[in-house]
Amino acid sequence: QVQLVESGGGLVQAGGSLRLSCAASGRTFSIYAMGWFRQAPGKERDLVAAISRSGSTYYADSVKGRFTISIDNGKNTVYLQMNSLKPEDTAVYYCAPSERGLYDYDYWGQGTQVTVSS
Repeated sequence: QVQLVESGGGLVQAGGSLRLSCAASGRTFSIYAMGWFRQAPGKERDLVAAISRSGSTYYADSVKGRFTISIDNGKNTVYLQMNSLKPEDTAVYYCAPSERGLYDYDYWGQGTQVTVSS
């Protein structure tokens, strides 16, 4: 299995920016893609953005044009640059590895809280 360590969450005002990081270790050779999910209280966990090792990306409509996902294959680290943050972006953000594709995940990291104040 792959171990994941997320960082970069925090409290920011609306319109601000945050950069999340997720470092993977262990069976990293098995990783095809990495994704960022988020879960707000009382809501389902949703895929926000994903990137393959070759650079193919996916973005949810709600974050297109504001969030950018990137990957450093040498460091086995995925980043999520979040700009123009809105209060509705408030959630726990989780990263996840996939061995199969951009949309297929089995487990997630411990999560990092992002809170956007209005």
